[in-house]
Amino acid sequence: MKSRWDDHYAQSLNNDPLALRVYTSRLLGQEPDLVLHGGGNTSVKATVANFFGEPEEVLYVKGSGWDLATIEAPGFAPVRLSVLQKLAALEQLTDSQMVTQQRAAMLDPHAPNPSVEAILHAIIPFKFVDHTHADGVVTLTNTPQGAALVRQIYGDRVLLIPYVMPGFILARKIWELTQGIDWSQYEGMILLNHGIFSFADDARTAYETMIKLVSEAEDYLTAQGAVTFALGDTPPATESDLESDLLTLARVRRQVSVVKGAAMVAQWDQRPEAVGFAQLPQVASIATRGPITPDHVIRTKLIPVVIEPDNPTAAIDTYAQAYGEYFQRHSDGQLTMLDPAPRWAVWPDRGTIAFDRSLKAAQIITDIIEHTRRTIQMGEALGGWTALGERDLFEMEYWELEQAKLGKGGAGAEFQGKVVLVTGAASGIGKACAEYFHSQGAAVLGVDLNAETPTILNKTGLVGLVGDVTDEGAIRGAIAATVRHFGGLDIVVSNAGIFPPGQTLEHLDADVWERSLAINLVSQRALLRYAIPFLKQGLDPAIVFVASRNVLAPGPGAAAYSVAKAGLTQLARVAALELAGDGVRVNVVHPDCVYDTGIWTTEVLEGRAQKYGLTVEEYKARNLLKQPVTSLEVARMVATLAGSVFAKTTGAQVPIDGGSDRVI
Repeated sequence: MKSRWDDHYAQSLNNDPLALRVYTSRLLGQEPDLVLHGGGNTSVKATVANFFGEPEEVLYVKGSGWDLATIEAPGFAPVRLSVLQKLAALEQLTDSQMVTQQRAAMLDPHAPNPSVEAILHAIIPFKFVDHTHADGVVTLTNTPQGAALVRQIYGDRVLLIPYVMPGFILARKIWELTQGIDWSQYEGMILLNHGIFSFADDARTAYETMIKLVSEAEDYLTAQGAVTFALGDTPPATESDLESDLLTLARVRRQVSVVKGAAMVAQWDQRPEAVGFAQLPQVASIATRGPITPDHVIRTKLIPVVIEPDNPTAAIDTYAQAYGEYFQRHSDGQLTMLDPAPRWAVWPDRGTIAFDRSLKAAQIITDIIEHTRRTIQMGEALGGWTALGERDLFEMEYWELEQAKLGKGGAGAEFQGKVVLVTGAASGIGKACAEYFHSQGAAVLGVDLNAETPTILNKTGLVGLVGDVTDEGAIRGAIAATVRHFGGLDIVVSNAGIFPPGQTLEHLDADVWERSLAINLVSQRALLRYAIPFLKQGLDPAIVFVASRNVLAPGPGAAAYSVAKAGLTQLARVAALELAGDGVRVNVVHPDCVYDTGIWTTEVLEGRAQKYGLTVEEYKARNLLKQPVTSLEVARMVATLAGSVFAKTTGAQVPIDGGSDRVI
């Protein structure tokens, strides 16, 4: 590990302690092997003027909810140093009381809650304090001989602290152990099974000491030949094999969602390291010993589920039962059990899977899994990977501060965790549908002929794919890509199609008409054919066809256009009847007078109005309501048809029995 310190940039901060604190915190946070997604914390002690202009000693400490990789000055909570030091001297203090007292001691009531390790930072008598969960250090301490290895590498240069629950108990323990010691003799402090601290009176020394200490651990691991990770590739698959794997993934995601009681996204990691780990003969043993640091248990739970290839859902049910037993073993009867669904899985020979309510949250778990895989293998190479005992991990998972959060998050957006495929998604109604579902929590893949589709739909959980819905292979690929990205398929919005150009019956080209109608119906049939197996594994699955109005007055294109749309509507009716027994709802929306789709230029509108003998305003208001309709309004209607209003569910969004044969 190398120092990223930039002397020129640091000098530009003019020795401002908080600015330097932000700078080195970001340097630490940008090293994934040191800090992952909000883990770790940093602080700086400074003298500031309070509201009355009086000088006060404060501890600027990382605030809750901020990530060191991107933290800014407002992310540090200013807490009166004297109060924190007094709290450390108390014999007893609950963590809830600690949080209250820390907040009461803040100079800025609008700042985030201080880190739960603020008291510990306060009692370390140095200006700058850095704390990380470095993989290299945690690997050493998660072995049977962890303490001996730390002594072998660092000698007496670091304080060695046995594992203690983070929060007040840890701060109090270190306060007791360090009374009367000379802190200057130590370069840092290592907490077994937890992480490492470095400290100094200047930002650069504290930061580079962290880099040095962690590098020594990494050098030792390299010298022992431990930095070697299994690599593998999924076996070459036919289209049939790939579809089988994707259906297994959809079943797993569905069952996890059922156990969770809410829709979950599943992110399948097929990178060589993930597959290599999943192909290890002993993977079921080493993967289920616990997390690499107790902080991860909040996101990953105690252990992953190991998927059984022959019966993937059975393993999830067994996991849920075992989780309930684990809770009963350790609960004092006053705790509320969390949902028993796993947050990650080992899929033998296929890789690993992360589960959460959004793709962003699942990606965080995927990153944690990546570091967990590596740390486990390094620990095994040192003589045996171990983790904290079950009781210690339970106390972290059911920490009173975490329990206090239960019920405060709300139900979330209606489509949170749902997976949606939208065709014709690069503009107009399709784009509005894709963006609206995404805004309501869904993970969305949009497919369109437009070559710019990947750029148009490019957000976390909103993916654009170029494809022609009249190409059966493209349709199949789009559905596979949706499941591959998000773990399943719950909602299909069929918005794209091909229709004959406007012609009167007298001059209608029969070949063009018949070919267009055939292509449209065949493409819609292909969409259904490949989507249905996955929709049957979906959560409150639904299909919504975006058709169009019935033409109200004769004119160019009336016959061809309305017949094409009538065919689509009849296809939807048949699909509704056939799929109702599988719980797949099928509906149709017929938007009319939607002119914000990007194709209705002033010139086009004038030309169309002239053909009908109308003014532009009369043409734009020729539906029954005499009002134009926006793409967003259509998208909201589509979402309503696919949502809870028409689903036979109460509470959480989970799979249901039964269906609907209605067409609206």
